[in-house]
Amino acid sequence: MKKIISLVLCLMLGSLVLAGCSDNSEPFEEKNYTSDTQINEINLDVEDREIEVSLSEDEQVHIQYSENNKEYYDISVSGNVLTMTSASNKEWTDYIGFKPDDEYRKISLQIPDALLENLTLSTTNEDIILSDLAVTGSISISSAEGDITFGTLAVGNALTLSAKNGDISGAVAGSYDDFSIHSEIKKGESNLPDNKDSGEKELNVSCNNGDVDIELVSD
Repeated sequence: MKKIISLVLCLMLGSLVLAGCSDNSEPFEEKNYTSDTQINEINLDVEDREIEVSLSEDEQVHIQYSENNKEYYDISVSGNVLTMTSASNKEWTDYIGFKPDDEYRKISLQIPDALLENLTLSTTNEDIILSDLAVTGSISISSAEGDITFGTLAVGNALTLSAKNGDISGAVAGSYDDFSIHSEIKKGESNLPDNKDSGEKELNVSCNNGDVDIELVSD
């Protein structure tokens, strides 16, 4: 009897796996978004997607991404703030099976240099990569299960970086005296002091199970 029950359970599980792998998902389609209004702030909060940020050549905001009927995004603009968030139409069986190919799990964001006030980026299970860029206000970057890597970032008042199970590395425009520094590192190494109170700008770093290597670069 036990063998029969085990066989039935295996068959049921096999059917569920096949259902998850052969769902009715449409193929992923590459899409492009370009802002038709002035954007002062960007909030990008997604899951399981790599984010790559570079400079725009025409001083507009551009986003390249892929989506289908199961995994897509909500993009909206309100009060000169652009928001992009993950959305899903999945049933629980859709989570059984393989992830989409790498090319469909990437978001490319192009922003104008030194024209944005604030930039906020958050993702899970993937990296966040930024080229040299500047904002007039603050930058906040968060990644769970991924690295944060950047060129030279210039901020008007604050840079906040948070990673779990990933490394943080890059350069920040300014001298050591320009920043008050607050860092909390667990299960990793860091070249930053835990606390430094003086400085007109803020550098806040949190890293759990990863290393931090940030260089301060003055003109």
